[in-house]
Amino acid sequence: MDGEARVADQSLTYREKSLYGARMTRSWTRIHAHLGAEPGPLTFDMVRRATENQLQEFDDLDWKEQLPQPPRDGRWNELAKDVAAMANTRGGLLVFGVQDKTIELVGVPVGANTEQYHQWVRNHVHPYLPDLDMFELSDGDKTVLVVDVPASESAPHLVYGTAARDREQQAAVVPYRDNDHTAWMAEHQIERAYRERFSRIGLAEQEIQRNLNFTVQTITAQSTTPAAWFVAVSRPQRPLPRGAFELDRDQARRVLTRAKERTTRLLTQSRVPAALHGMGDTLLNPRPGLRRWVCSTLELPHNREILVELHYDGTVVAAISQWLRGKDDEPAEATPLAVSDQLLRSCCYDVIALIQEHQRELRLDCTQQLTVNLMSLHGLRPLEASTSFWGHVGMDSVPDYSRRPHHTQPVHAVLSPAGSDAEASSVADLVHRDLLAQFGI
Repeated sequence: MDGEARVADQSLTYREKSLYGARMTRSWTRIHAHLGAEPGPLTFDMVRRATENQLQEFDDLDWKEQLPQPPRDGRWNELAKDVAAMANTRGGLLVFGVQDKTIELVGVPVGANTEQYHQWVRNHVHPYLPDLDMFELSDGDKTVLVVDVPASESAPHLVYGTAARDREQQAAVVPYRDNDHTAWMAEHQIERAYRERFSRIGLAEQEIQRNLNFTVQTITAQSTTPAAWFVAVSRPQRPLPRGAFELDRDQARRVLTRAKERTTRLLTQSRVPAALHGMGDTLLNPRPGLRRWVCSTLELPHNREILVELHYDGTVVAAISQWLRGKDDEPAEATPLAVSDQLLRSCCYDVIALIQEHQRELRLDCTQQLTVNLMSLHGLRPLEASTSFWGHVGMDSVPDYSRRPHHTQPVHAVLSPAGSDAEASSVADLVHRDLLAQFGI
């Protein structure tokens, strides 16, 4: 926390912190999604409404009636086990003060010993979880204790304990959340979890490049019209573990529909419709892929060529042709491939909207890495950007001073979890400017 934030935090009264969750770092939770709330701090009123609506437990939400208790008779430290299980899956909330069977908000005593709880986690969970947060929320009558567990890049986390008969012997297990209960990883699951940890640390950029290369191979094989392509790959810094979650068709359709609506809202001044609008009914009919949902117009005899993939682990792939299919005057080999400034901007907004809506649907609470590039897939051809300073149809032109590069450099950006419309516009405009700048515009 920087100096200004620390001063602001200290200036709040205990009641203000309780009501507004001033220390809350998680901005998008299952409670937010259930209530249809925008990203932001969790409040007591949100917890109350979720319990009134009988929101059931899942892998990222665990209701607890009583405050954490110290381990007795050699049992595992339950708090440490629950925290490790969520960190090993995708993060989430433990909310103490809610009966898990009836979903009744019963409350807990004010002034929970959070320092002791942190100590239990430090002693029993390895490796260490640095971003674990605990705080109370209250309406002045009842109080709940919220434990915010981040999706950890250091997973798997082991829980250590001792047996009742032999306190000198330590044992370790690896818990994880399976829907609404905690289970224990088998040996092959632990092995895979370690492989994924090493992949996250050492192969993050390679994973983005692997998706990028596979996408280029796909559209090169299936696309027949020479065109410049906008290709984007986004990947969460802490992807969902394999097998932890499967996006169903309705959820994928919801992501696509909301992304189209979001882009429409953000591009109110644009005279070029967002590329997702050109997908028609394809947008509402995602097809299954390898642990992903795929929307593609590459097989269709008309419309713009578009490929969109929503991966179960949070990866998003988008490839959009800058050339309308069906034109008779296909460019000769020496003719530059057209890149429309307005369409390029729409593509940037489309991909940011897809990423953010996918993040929200999966409740991913980690930053997202984005790589975008423009490329020619059918031989080495120059790219030519046209732009309009008047904003009228038919006024696009290629500035005399512009460059016609055969290659552009990839543009990189980072998106915070479940960001706002303001952040979406800011990042989309930045990516658009960086791509266009390579034409000297």
